[in-house]
Amino acid sequence: MAFNVSLPMVTIKRNFAAVPEKLKQTPLYNLHNEKRGKMVPFAGWSMPVHYANQGILSEHLHTREYASLFDVSHMLQFRILGKDRIRFLESLVVADIEEMPFGASVLSVFTNENGGIIDDTVICKHADHLYVVSNAACADKDLDHIRTKIGEFQKKGGWVDLKVIDDRALLALQGPLAAEILKKLCDKDLSDFKFMTSRFIHFKTIESHVSRSGYTGEDGFEISVSASSSQRLAKLILGYPSVHLAGLGARDSLRLEAGLCLYGHDLDDSITPHLFDLKNPLGKRRRVEGGFLGADRILAQLKEGVTRRRVGLIVEGAPARENSEIYNSSDELVGKVTSGGPSPTLNKNIAMGYVKSGYHKNGTLLKVKVRNKLQDAKIVKMPFVPSKYHK
Repeated sequence: MAFNVSLPMVTIKRNFAAVPEKLKQTPLYNLHNEKRGKMVPFAGWSMPVHYANQGILSEHLHTREYASLFDVSHMLQFRILGKDRIRFLESLVVADIEEMPFGASVLSVFTNENGGIIDDTVICKHADHLYVVSNAACADKDLDHIRTKIGEFQKKGGWVDLKVIDDRALLALQGPLAAEILKKLCDKDLSDFKFMTSRFIHFKTIESHVSRSGYTGEDGFEISVSASSSQRLAKLILGYPSVHLAGLGARDSLRLEAGLCLYGHDLDDSITPHLFDLKNPLGKRRRVEGGFLGADRILAQLKEGVTRRRVGLIVEGAPARENSEIYNSSDELVGKVTSGGPSPTLNKNIAMGYVKSGYHKNGTLLKVKVRNKLQDAKIVKMPFVPSKYHK
């Protein structure tokens, strides 16, 4: 393939923090070393960016065609318990959890008092608890925020508790063959297992919490499994030749093609739900009732509109990276890139960013400054690569 990419630069390298004295290790750390994973510091964890016998480009394309197994055990997993758990969590996120059926999952965001996004999160509703996953880089901040709010809620008589899940790994099997592989391991028909739903499944006696979701735009599953069983399950999955391991590099380039945001880059506490949209995570009932942090500002934006909009761009010339400036045809600065790089699937350079409202419509011609040179760019609909979720 003639297309030359340098995928680690998309977002992975800029997420590397200064190496602490001791990085945390996931339960699959020994497996990564056995499979010659290139380990890097990421959000305080030692994580594989890619594997020596494959490389990021190969892992990316394999995920799109077959299936790849990602270790995402660095993500924060926790449960919200107690009879008032829904009322409590709805005070912190914009989703309509009350109306969700048991087994359903939803992508939502934690907001602050100004309506800015503290973190994005996936919430799974079960009969006796809410299972929540949020970002590793925001784990300490999220927990401090939630614990503070729990204390305030309990002082007012609310019955709620937080249980951090620190004894389980989290695996993501992503790609068009993912369901076929898991079907063989659990001997169940998974055709009625829809996108953004979750259930408990045993894989060869290994108990797991499974959500049909992911971060690649492909069909896939995120599997929460006990730390002690995680290597066994990973090796069972990798026993199928169609499954390869993949690291943070491919995970990042895949999510960019899928038009999915990365917190700290495409999302932060200055961005409100209406700015980044993603089919607007604000539940219908919540638009009327509010009741979450920053509701006044967010509901006002719903009526009045916003001054910036998140967009997708096809960029001519060199790849446009984070903070590249976006200009209109009159060379007026109208926005900035938040994520960008080569798309292995499209053989083009793509980017996401925020532009002034009015410049966000599909087909709008703009320019992006890369290496002090203005390059042509065009607004396109996201996702860049069509999603293949099992709906």
